[in-house]
Amino acid sequence: MTMSIRSVIRGTGSVLPERMMRNQDFAGIVETSDEWIRQRTGIEARHIAGEGETTVSLAEGAARKALDAAGLTPADIDVIILATATPNNTFPASAVQVQHKLGITHGFAFDVHAVCSGFVYALTTADLYLKGGVAKRALVIGAETFSRILDWEDRSTCVLFGDGAGAVVLEAVTSDDDADATKVQGIVTARLRSDGSHQGKLYVDGGPSTTGTVGKLRMEGREVFKHAVGMITDVIEDSFAAAGIGPDDVDWFVPHQANRRIIDASARKLGIAPEKVVITVNQHGNTSAASIPLALDAAVRDGRIKRGDLVLLEAMGGGFTWGAVLIRW
Repeated sequence: MTMSIRSVIRGTGSVLPERMMRNQDFAGIVETSDEWIRQRTGIEARHIAGEGETTVSLAEGAARKALDAAGLTPADIDVIILATATPNNTFPASAVQVQHKLGITHGFAFDVHAVCSGFVYALTTADLYLKGGVAKRALVIGAETFSRILDWEDRSTCVLFGDGAGAVVLEAVTSDDDADATKVQGIVTARLRSDGSHQGKLYVDGGPSTTGTVGKLRMEGREVFKHAVGMITDVIEDSFAAAGIGPDDVDWFVPHQANRRIIDASARKLGIAPEKVVITVNQHGNTSAASIPLALDAAVRDGRIKRGDLVLLEAMGGGFTWGAVLIRW
């Protein structure tokens, strides 16, 4: 019998800002309507960070809930990987600030910047550290305050995004190599992609090295939609092939929560039944790197995702970046 290391999710947690902004609240800000937003995106509401609520404070709250769910303490964590496109500061990394707030003085922490695909990238990175024996337990967080980089006069973007944070605790566990890889608890496979030729379709028009300003989010919505379904299904089909499974084997599909139409079209193209798709975009909007861990935590806490389930995560974000992770819960 040969043994290998598998990265197992021990706990999940999430935090949303106190303020909820419904579609009707945009009246008087931009020319739009509840019907227009719902019809095109499926979004009904989103949470907006208020005074004192930051990417780091939301990340810390989600991390503490994930640790509680795992029955662990901050002292048990060896590495923190925080996925965000809206850090508290240009530097130091927001992950280091979360590390300090949790009272951790050992191990290491850093940020991952892949926009909406950030959590998938961070989870894949943590998996490699654990499998490589660099760390025993990892705290993987997706946290964003996109409301701070929105142009509130641009009705095509300001209605889409929200703020929040989600986290998981990942632990290295020894497993039997002779067992069916898809049946063993933990991350089964992960696939990442990027293509910088699409950067002008979804970006922020500022930065320290270019304008010396934070900038505002800009998006060519139709172009993003046009590429999204094809890219998402491509990377998922690659994951299926690597694991030797098909869509019928998936118990839960937890996609990036950007647009209900993209989610529905992707699931339909992949042959994943609608009842297996976890949807939170209606209440959260697009929270970028936070969207998957927010949706994952919601489905774990309400009892949908249970031990032994095969869970598929996927995301696509600015860059373009995209990826998928297959997990046996």
